[in-house]
Amino acid sequence: MTSQKVNVAFTENESTTKSTFKKRKRGILKKAHELATLCDVPICVLINSADDSIPEVWPSTEEATKVLSQWEMMPEMEKTKKMVNQETFLQQRISKATESLEKLWRENRELEMKVLMFSCFSGKTSVSHINKNDLQDLGCVTDQYLKDLNRRIEILGTNDVSGAGAATTSNAMPMLMVDLQSSSAEFYNKIRIRIENTLNKKLE
Repeated sequence: MTSQKVNVAFTENESTTKSTFKKRKRGILKKAHELATLCDVPICVLINSADDSIPEVWPSTEEATKVLSQWEMMPEMEKTKKMVNQETFLQQRISKATESLEKLWRENRELEMKVLMFSCFSGKTSVSHINKNDLQDLGCVTDQYLKDLNRRIEILGTNDVSGAGAATTSNAMPMLMVDLQSSSAEFYNKIRIRIENTLNKKLE
């Protein structure tokens, strides 16, 4: 069962706020204990709350003082190398989300152009009915598709053929590869020429 996503937002209800604070505090202290125990990481936690005038210190004041003293002795560059504030953290999250969105857009665009490419190959779609921007992307996708196709043909041609009739098959394989490459290249060139001619007309 998947856990329900929590809506992270401040609540005006005081009892709910206190209950959430206690739960989150236990979670933070548990994670701190796991890091210290499993990874041998020097760690301390200081927690301020509205109900306590003195911050809560974990694991102890002595250990926290020791960890903070070690941190103070570090060079300034080492201190701030991976340090982020709320603004920097949000900027990093936005940047990662933007990169993911752009990657997803490129993948969807490539898939869209592949569908259009096969539609042109099968004669269901006329190149003359495709707009200029789609024609440019279609040309790139078609070019890459042919390169991948020829690469697979080359790999098939270089693989050793085993089993009965291997000698006969291996002798026929080079001719088959030439036929496949020639026919695919010829077919591609026809489509490519039609794309270029249509694109040039739209640019005029």
